[in-house]
Amino acid sequence: MTEALRTATDPAPSPGTASAGDAARELAAWRADRERDLRTPHGWLSLTGLLWPTSEPRRLPGLPGEWWVVDRTLYTRPAPGDTALLAGERVAEHGPTLVAVDEGRSRVLGTFLPEGRAGSGGGSGKGSDGDPGTDTDLVTDSELEVAVEVVLRTGRYGLRPRDPRAATRTGFTGVPAFEHDPAWVLDTRVSWYDEPERVTVGAAQPRLVHHVQVIGEVDVVHGSTVTTLALTGTLDEPTLLFSDEADDVAPWRVLRITPGAGEGEAGTLRLDLNRAVNLPYAFTEFGTCPAPVPGNHLPFAVTAGEKAPR
Repeated sequence: MTEALRTATDPAPSPGTASAGDAARELAAWRADRERDLRTPHGWLSLTGLLWPTSEPRRLPGLPGEWWVVDRTLYTRPAPGDTALLAGERVAEHGPTLVAVDEGRSRVLGTFLPEGRAGSGGGSGKGSDGDPGTDTDLVTDSELEVAVEVVLRTGRYGLRPRDPRAATRTGFTGVPAFEHDPAWVLDTRVSWYDEPERVTVGAAQPRLVHHVQVIGEVDVVHGSTVTTLALTGTLDEPTLLFSDEADDVAPWRVLRITPGAGEGEAGTLRLDLNRAVNLPYAFTEFGTCPAPVPGNHLPFAVTAGEKAPR
């Protein structure tokens, strides 16, 4: 284990020529962009359920049609008496529709207009699922239609309605966060692995797991304590999932290090913990987000980044 170059109590380095005021303004703009993304009609604030189809065709609460799973494939078809119909490029009009996704991934299959809402269905587009390793294709940006997302977690197919009128979205007033603090911009010594190591971690939902790739590790110094944390993701975009001892924060948060932004001195990785954010599970009880790699806990309070939203 090596020693990091600086601690959270040291004066912050000056990345380039940016002043502390510039960094604070950049962070404020970045947070505004993040909140705009959260507010999108079918974003993470729109989830209203997590439903698990079985091998028997049956209706599921709040969704049109019947749903079932056979041989690792999800099926759906219209059901007699439906007052709403699922529509989308992948949906067979008269059914059955077949859909398969890879473990840990997801996609939006289609949309429907709930009974009593004026408007029309259809359309196509793309968006991003916040779980690492997912690829969600959002098929509409309508403020009226409900999108139906298909996920595969721990070998089980699940369905998540994404309703723009979800209370978590309509009542959203922003994400509470700590003020920018340059002391939480840490240049840490980094060790990259020659080959990624596959690790199984827990999830925000009981009885689910995720399989992640550990690509390296960083050493974080705080006072006399040195803590080694695992990095996941890719070499181009390392990801740090961690927990800590701060009050009023989610059980764990994530720091995504964008290309170039994490470069410190040679042999170091810059961690700007002011940009630590909540995963979707912190906003809604229907998130299936991965937990940190075992041991990725900082035994002190990280008073930076986003606070718990609920």
